[in-house]
Amino acid sequence: MLRIPALTIAALALLAVAGCGKQETAEPSPGSAAVAARPADPALAEVYDGSCKLCHANPAAGAPLSGDHKAWAPRIAQGTDTLLDHTINGYQGMPPMGLCMQCSEEELIALIEFMSGAKLDP
Repeated sequence: MLRIPALTIAALALLAVAGCGKQETAEPSPGSAAVAARPADPALAEVYDGSCKLCHANPAAGAPLSGDHKAWAPRIAQGTDTLLDHTINGYQGMPPMGLCMQCSEEELIALIEFMSGAKLDP
């Protein structure tokens, strides 16, 4: 018969109890909500998936993430005309038209509103 010393049993018991304490929950990554976000309108969702999502759902891209109101606030404060101009002509790392060459101004505005969570002034 195998004999296990009492000290070994006590040490194993302490290790087992230590693992039963309060578990830390992992914080969601900054981009997890952006990755899951999608416009309700199916046609707009298709455009978002094909043009916007690559940068606006990827924290490494440096673009403001979809649904990140804090990151979008200074951009929204610039006004609709400036946002639309930056979207159409490109701005810093953003390519012209956000890679959606077939998008109308109305679609671009709807996409900006979706990603920013803000209603733009006409």
